[in-house]
Amino acid sequence: MLWDIFCKVIDNHGDIGVCWRLSVQLASRGEQVRLWVDDASALQWMAPAGNDRVQVLPWAGQSTAGPGDVVVEAFGCELEPHFQAALAAATRARGRQPAWINLEYLTAEPFAQRSHGLPSPVLAGPAAGLTKHFFHPGFTPGTGGLLREEDLDRRRAGFDRAGWLHGQGIELPATTRLISLFCYEPPGLDDLLTHCAADPEPSHLIVTAGRAAAAVRKVVEARRLASPGWPQGSSLSLSWLPLLSQLDFDHLLWACDLNFVRGEDSLVRALWAAQPFVWQLYPQADDAHHAKLAAFLDWLDAPASLRSFHHAWNGVAGSPARLDPQAWAGCAQAARQRLLAQPDLVSQLLRFVRHNAPGKAHETAAG
Repeated sequence: MLWDIFCKVIDNHGDIGVCWRLSVQLASRGEQVRLWVDDASALQWMAPAGNDRVQVLPWAGQSTAGPGDVVVEAFGCELEPHFQAALAAATRARGRQPAWINLEYLTAEPFAQRSHGLPSPVLAGPAAGLTKHFFHPGFTPGTGGLLREEDLDRRRAGFDRAGWLHGQGIELPATTRLISLFCYEPPGLDDLLTHCAADPEPSHLIVTAGRAAAAVRKVVEARRLASPGWPQGSSLSLSWLPLLSQLDFDHLLWACDLNFVRGEDSLVRALWAAQPFVWQLYPQADDAHHAKLAAFLDWLDAPASLRSFHHAWNGVAGSPARLDPQAWAGCAQAARQRLLAQPDLVSQLLRFVRHNAPGKAHETAAG
């Protein structure tokens, strides 16, 4: 089948990251994919090798394109009127509507399971009379599952941790705790650095490029006003990474003893890594992310210390408790096992499209 996946890059690269993973995983199953995106620049470092079965096209180009067999609107992006009209025209010509999927944001909240797979009739505009379907990624049976490559376990089993770290210029004693940091500007960042600097156990913080690096540098510069050279002489050391491809981001998570991740895409990668992790949600002005965090921690069956750390890290309440990756490892590993027992997102999406494709065109669509 030919898939049209539509993506608008809002910020932070998570949207294009998810859409690229989805596109590549569909391509690995023999599907043809056109990825329509308004800003593809991040793919230059995120996926430098590209993919022969994925065609990346500019968002504006949909004004002259006809739809494929499946159309996916990612994260509520709305098709241009020209493409909606083309969908209606294709429905009339084929006598069958192309499958039209609204791929939703990831959440553990109960509404994801209730809404997954439901139809959404289009009531106005050039595509009036057609039907979309909601597709909710999720953590539980009854949702659409998570993106997972078919060869993920094989790649992880063959990963050379020491070799990868050497390639990044990181050479440390085996007793040093490795921590990756991929975040926005978490309220608990200063406390984290303070704790690591004072902890008897040495920690090495591997900081990703972009907002995480800017946030850490801001804290470090403030500390150095009072203590020049900080954190030298403490238990904390730092290294700074360039922008990573998706493959190397996985390697980063596999290499570290504790991972700090943010948003949707990196949370899923942290779950597959099966290492202890702390998640920062995208902050929302109405604090809607607080309920989302609570639902996720309940699903994770997080111990009390991990819940407290998440609350402080996300600005919900309190100050971060001490790091305790050993106590947090069990729930991460158990969560991964539960997820492996469920079908992955692409398998479920393929089955959904094949079994729930709309029938013959409605009269309102046929005109």
